Amino acid sequence: MDATIDRALDAVGPRLKRLRQQRETTLTALAEQTGISTSTLSRLEAGLRRPTLEQLLPLARAYGVTLDELVDAPPTGDPRLNLRPVACEDGSTILPLTRRPGGIQAYKFVLPTGNDGETPSLRTHEGYDWVYVLDGTLRLVLGEHDLVLKPGEAAEFDTRTPHWFGATSSGPVEFLSLIGRQGERAHVRAAPKPATTE
Repeated sequence: MDATIDRALDAVGPRLKRLRQQRETTLTALAEQTGISTSTLSRLEAGLRRPTLEQLLPLARAYGVTLDELVDAPPTGDPRLNLRPVACEDGSTILPLTRRPGGIQAYKFVLPTGNDGETPSLRTHEGYDWVYVLDGTLRLVLGEHDLVLKPGEAAEFDTRTPHWFGATSSGPVEFLSLIGRQGERAHVRAAPKPATTE
């Protein structure tokens, strides 16, 4: 077998473990979702067993990644992302904009028209979030603050602060979100202004 293929297959185990830990799921829950036994999943993650295509397909589906991402296939030279929208039960749509697990993840959210009288259910989790509104009006409840963000406005916060996002009754909202691990913030860099001559 080609040495490159050997290296790619050897790296699958740690990648599978990292994906499972990032999604905070157990081997038992993953086994129920994929039909692969917990002992096989454990051996795959530990690198004690090489994955087969029959195992990789349900794992890629469970983690919401492509097979290329799961095995870290070499780039084809085409920089375009294969966007696969995720439709949620509440009518919202999430488009993952990054390919690789780990690090800061980018998403585009489209939320349906909201109810201004809705009492939000705030949640917390590890991480740091940065949001930028593209279109519509985004209601962001962050701790004691109840904010309304319009197109072109951004907010960033520690996700251990209780928070909730939603659209207002004025219509749907589209926004970008960069989510990083705890302590990992998104940094916006701008080129310096060119010097002017008097």
